[in-house]
Amino acid sequence: MNTRVLDGEIIATRLDDVRAYEGVLSRRVFAFCIDYLIIGLLMIPFAILVAILGVITLGIGWALFGILFPMVAIIYVWNTLGGRNQATVGMRMMGIRLDRLDGKPIDGMLAVVHTVLFWAGNVVLTPLILLASLFTERKRTVHDLLLGTVVTRDDR
Repeated sequence: MNTRVLDGEIIATRLDDVRAYEGVLSRRVFAFCIDYLIIGLLMIPFAILVAILGVITLGIGWALFGILFPMVAIIYVWNTLGGRNQATVGMRMMGIRLDRLDGKPIDGMLAVVHTVLFWAGNVVLTPLILLASLFTERKRTVHDLLLGTVVTRDDR
């Protein structure tokens, strides 16, 4: 077993350490802003490609503009949050990562479902749903509770 004693408290895993959750909420907000700035920058070359495709197809290709942002965001999340670091670029810059409570790694599909539930929850229940993280154990949001995930500090 990988247990250790810290200040008289037995800690079995890194997720049991209370210090792994210090400052996570503010770091999540800044990571979100960084990630969507990156997605916005990634949109530029893809938008140019769709515009050229629209000209070639006499306007039919421009219909792709309607799904361009969600597709770029899903591909970004699949490759970063679902990758070996279990964190997007913004999350890595802020020193946080997404972990599953059962200890298994985050795969691409879970990363995408996590993001889609975040957006769906905000659309249906307004962004006030994020206030739940102020009252839940381990500062978990509603979509974290539904999926059995938690955001922790990477350096602890």
